Amino acid sequence: LEITKRLLRAAEGGDPVFLASVLEPGPRPLVPGARMLVERSGERLGSVGATDLDDALAAYAPDAFAGHVAQTLYVSSEGLSERVIKDATAIYVEVVEAKPVFLIVGAGHIGRSLAKLADFLDFHVAILDDREEFASSERVPEADDVICEDFEEALRKYPIGPSTYITLVTRGHKQDELSLRTCLGRGAAYLGMIGSRRRTGAVLQHLKEEGFDPAELDRARTPIGLNIGAETPEEIAISIMAEVIMLRRGGDGSVTKTSSPAIVPERIPSRNRSGSCSTVDAVPQPAYFRRTARSSARSPPAHQVPAKPARAS
Repeated sequence: LEITKRLLRAAEGGDPVFLASVLEPGPRPLVPGARMLVERSGERLGSVGATDLDDALAAYAPDAFAGHVAQTLYVSSEGLSERVIKDATAIYVEVVEAKPVFLIVGAGHIGRSLAKLADFLDFHVAILDDREEFASSERVPEADDVICEDFEEALRKYPIGPSTYITLVTRGHKQDELSLRTCLGRGAAYLGMIGSRRRTGAVLQHLKEEGFDPAELDRARTPIGLNIGAETPEEIAISIMAEVIMLRRGGDGSVTKTSSPAIVPERIPSRNRSGSCSTVDAVPQPAYFRRTARSSARSPPAHQVPAKPARAS
């Protein structure tokens, strides 16, 4: 009962807690469903049924808190493993916590795209803008909270904490700077501001000269997002969410692909000038190129068709 009460408290906004549950006993005399909780302080409640496993799981808990983990671990001769091990003891572990909040400051094109992605990724989505025509549930139906208010005043009242992820994507650098000034030093899990490197650098220098803590300024992610060559609002939103996920899950943003497979040309039949049939190498082309090629093979538009010579009278 105490474990259940603690889990409910965590899920409803209390301090997060690490939960370990026995899925498969494997070769050990464990009871499926046996549970143990570990607090951030290291304090434990319950047991999975073996002291050595309790100790190993408690040692794993700090990394789980940092990465907001939810996965199955397998017990090997070397300890806990994320790799599937047949017939081994399996323990499901997760950090039980309230749904993280994704606060979008600015409800323009990028803000709307961010709301769609954050909702898809199961964040509690809040969006703020000081313009009524932008801050509306009809325009941003994915948002759980739509706030139409002055940026500074609204942010000053908004509860910001370790489960709050903030993106500043307003219509101008003045609004971004005012919003950044209000959010700094309040312990957000993520605080990012859109803008060019030159402009955001000037904003940070300005705030530093005003006396803001350099360490807090360094924590602000700006320019925002991972460099994936994004151009459209939707692509920029993806680059921002990729950075948020990377930091939330403890990734490093590196490319996972290590080598490129060799492209084997396809042999296709082709007629030469004499009319006989031979084969030629054809390197596979991307779909957009094939569409372009097919389009160019069609008849040219009417304004490009050369006029027929006038018939001699």
